[in-house]
This record gives sequence, structure tokens and C-alpha cells, in this order.
Amino acid sequence: MSEGTDYELHGELPTLNAPVLIVSLKGWIDAAESADEAMSAIEGQIDPFPVASFDTDVFIDYRARRPVMEIRDGRNTNIDWPSIDLYSGQDASGRDVLILTGHEPDSAWNRFSAAVRDLGRRLGVSQMVGLGAYPFPTPHTRPSRLSCTTPSLELLQRGDFLRTSVDVPAGATAVLEQVLYGDGIPSITLWAQVPQYIPAMSYPAASVALLEGLHTIAGLQFDRQALEHEAIIQRDRLDRLVARNPEHKDMVEKLEAAYDATVQPMLPLEPAAIREQDIPSPEELAAELEAFLRDSNPDGQ
Repeated sequence: MSEGTDYELHGELPTLNAPVLIVSLKGWIDAAESADEAMSAIEGQIDPFPVASFDTDVFIDYRARRPVMEIRDGRNTNIDWPSIDLYSGQDASGRDVLILTGHEPDSAWNRFSAAVRDLGRRLGVSQMVGLGAYPFPTPHTRPSRLSCTTPSLELLQRGDFLRTSVDVPAGATAVLEQVLYGDGIPSITLWAQVPQYIPAMSYPAASVALLEGLHTIAGLQFDRQALEHEAIIQRDRLDRLVARNPEHKDMVEKLEAAYDATVQPMLPLEPAAIREQDIPSPEELAAELEAFLRDSNPDGQ
């Protein structure tokens, strides 16, 4: 690393006006890769300019995240290494943003956080927003709700986010929250709920919710139309799939009742609350969905 630190700059640091740092690191909780898809949408809109790369020899365990060897007719043509990178750009309104992407560090989290904090100081970061998603007993027929984690009481009050009290294993983004907040940078992570019966596929409705949350918490504007269109298509397919199975239809109705009761607490919770055993496993639903998409095309589309 030419900087003598744990990161290498790609030329001179850009001059930015109070940029918001958006963080989404692969390897921690990201149900249906919703945060990754939201970050991809952001990346496709900001014309990302490379700012810095972190030293993966320090932060990545290559036996856990092995580089990819590209073999062409028996010839080792290239090694594609895992990376952790920082880019700059602007949202639709012209506001400066930074995005931190790549793999979550496997080790030296305090050292990594100190390196991010150093770059944050040098670039004048005004706020950090992390993105994540987790499986939850929520119906696909309702908007994906957001919860949050933050050390900041002010940010906690800014949006109508779900809150909880629980001790859970932390990710590197949670460490960044604490370190940057301790350095005077307001920090928060937004978590989208993904129906836990959704199999291993994308869930664009959660990605839409994360982009909406970015606007609520930081005023950032990103186009959501493509993701919203994908969400409509997926909703229609799931509706038709669920309608074919009375047990799944009953499950979704119970999840809807539970969801609506949290939005309007005065409503009675009927029918009975959903039980864990009532929810099909992702593998079960994946098999049904694959068969449905392969063998059935009710609308001729």
C-alpha cells in the first residue's frame, strides 16, 4: 500500500461536499441479497469514481474467500482477487456520496474501522448509512418494513423504523457505526425485512424499501423505477403460486393479519398468529416456484 496505511488511494482524493457514506459489505446478513441489489442500483446511477482500495492481504482470509482462477483451455489466464473498495459519485440531485463495497473483512475489524474513519475524516463524511436485510415472518403482499441500528438518538427519531432490544452477533458495519459515531459522524444501518419463505432469489421489494430509507434518513435520491417494476412482476408470480396451494394461502393471510396488527395496533389479531411450522421452508417453496414458472403460464406471458 503506497499510502503506508491499510488502504491505497487511486490518485488524489476528490474534493467533496459533506458526502454521505453508504456501506454494504458482502458476507453478513443480507436476505435475498436485497442490500447488494440496492447497492448495485446505486452504483449504476452515480458513475462511480474509484477513491481507495483496502489491503485485502490484511483484511481477507483467502482460504475463506478464495480468489477465482480463470482457466482458459488449461491456461491460468488471471487471478480475480476479492476486494474492498471505496468509490465516489453523486445522487440524482447532485449530492456527493461515497459507497463502500466488497467483502466484509475476515479479521482486524478495529484496524479496518480505523482506516475507514481516517478516510472519512479526509473526505469530510457527514453521515454513514449501512444497508442490510434479514428474513422475517412477513407477507410478500405488504411493503417491506425497515428496522435500524444506530448509536445516535437523533437518527433513531428521524424515521419510522422498527426497533428491537436483543443481543446478536455483530457485523463489521455495526463496528463502523460505533467508530464513526465516536468520531462525530452520525451513523445508522437500515435493515429491510424479507419474507422468510422467499427462496434463494432476489427480492426487489426490499431493495426498494432500502432506497426509500436512504431518502428518509439522508435525503438521497436514487431512481427506484426498475426495482419497483421487478417487484411488481415478482409479486404477481408469488400471488399466483400461493393461490394454487390452500395451505400457503392461509399462511399468507395469517402473516397479513399479523403485519396489519403492527401497523394498526387497535385491530384484533385474527386469524391466529402464524406459527414457525406453518411457514414452508425456502427449499420447499423454491421447488414449487421453479415448477410453477416452468410448467405454468396462466396469463400467457
